[in-house]
Amino acid sequence: MPAGSTEPVAAGARPPGWVAPWRRRRVVVADASMAPALRPGDRLVLDRGAYRTRRPAVGEVVVLVDPDDPGRWLVKRVAGVDPAAGTVDVRGDAGDVSRDSRRFGPVPVERIVGRAVRIYFPPDRRRAL
Repeated sequence: MPAGSTEPVAAGARPPGWVAPWRRRRVVVADASMAPALRPGDRLVLDRGAYRTRRPAVGEVVVLVDPDDPGRWLVKRVAGVDPAAGTVDVRGDAGDVSRDSRRFGPVPVERIVGRAVRIYFPPDRRRAL
């Protein structure tokens, strides 16, 4: 069993939230729009290759380019997928305090940077998403 894990991992299997080093990136949550699931200061592992072979799924936490400020990224949950239009509806878990698709509309899949797969810091919040 890997250090700090409570679940056994089969030989050759990858633990939940594991991402190949060349596909991952780390991001920091800056605001409370995804509370209570994510808190400001949470550090996430982002899988940049998650959507190379499939579309995002409802319920997944994604990082996307902010439609209003292309130099900024947003962390949101997928609320809907429109395969015909190639767009996703994203929402923050915190409802009215979240700036999301309710404000800026559906987002083209191409604007999704990747899937957030794990909180790695702070230590007491480590878990797969």
